[in-house]
Amino acid sequence: MTLITPAARDALQKWLDHQRALKGASDNTIEAYSRDVAVFLSFMTAHHGEPQGLGAIAKITVSDMRAWMAATRRQDVGARSMARKLSAVKSFYRWLAEREGFEPTAVLATRSPKFSAKLPRPVEAEAAKDLISTVAENAPEDWVGARDSAVITLLYGCGLRISEALSLTRAAVPLGEVLRIEGKGGKERMVPVLPVARQAVAHYVALMPFELGPSDILFRGVRGRPLSPRVVQKSMAQARLQLGLPATATPHALRHSFATHLLNAGGDLRAIQELLGHASLSTTQAYTAVDLGRLLDVYDKTHPKAVAPEK
Repeated sequence: MTLITPAARDALQKWLDHQRALKGASDNTIEAYSRDVAVFLSFMTAHHGEPQGLGAIAKITVSDMRAWMAATRRQDVGARSMARKLSAVKSFYRWLAEREGFEPTAVLATRSPKFSAKLPRPVEAEAAKDLISTVAENAPEDWVGARDSAVITLLYGCGLRISEALSLTRAAVPLGEVLRIEGKGGKERMVPVLPVARQAVAHYVALMPFELGPSDILFRGVRGRPLSPRVVQKSMAQARLQLGLPATATPHALRHSFATHLLNAGGDLRAIQELLGHASLSTTQAYTAVDLGRLLDVYDKTHPKAVAPEK
């Protein structure tokens, strides 16, 4: 941040506050935005050879944008990451232009690099069950095995993100038939809990050697501290090697699997969207790799403009 003027730094912070308060951006998103825009502004300072205050920032040209993108790509930044960085810069400039009254066309007109979207690879139902049992068998202690099995069961059985599962508190147990989850941006959703998930968590709690208060994080590491996502990832990595599963069989792949298997069993795409906490149906489509025909069918049946009024 040393290459950014106080005025630019202040504007960046106000924009980040705006994203957090009004847009509901998560902490991870805010951190990425802050880093991407700060690096962009620092580049412009070095590129022009002088500090870039708000006046100079407002005069960014197409040539400046091309220079930044070229320099960034030379750092082995992929097309997907480049597109993310450009999106953050555009969002910042759109907000700043409204506040400062300048024309941000040079920035907003910059084209994002094309990239192929990576389709999720769900784990087969039997493979998911094998993973749950294998992580338990691999654990050095019974309670650790019960812990890892419970976490993975929540990912696959409830479609939780790993951060959501690991943020559950002791007060959540015993799990009811429905679990209230706070997802990205503080958005809440209600998720049904299968009996097998309730049993797995109850089994872990019964074996866990630590005394926890209602507000304490439920899943703990071997030393009693809140469980790290990395521990779950390593546990799954070991299990998938034993089972001969591909490297794509990650904790997050279980969330894909939850959605895909529900859809294959006849689940409604809109309902699955709600269960996953997705803001848009297109995101759910990517998660389930649903074909366009199925997506349009749901659209025709549910969208207000597509449904003809009764006469």
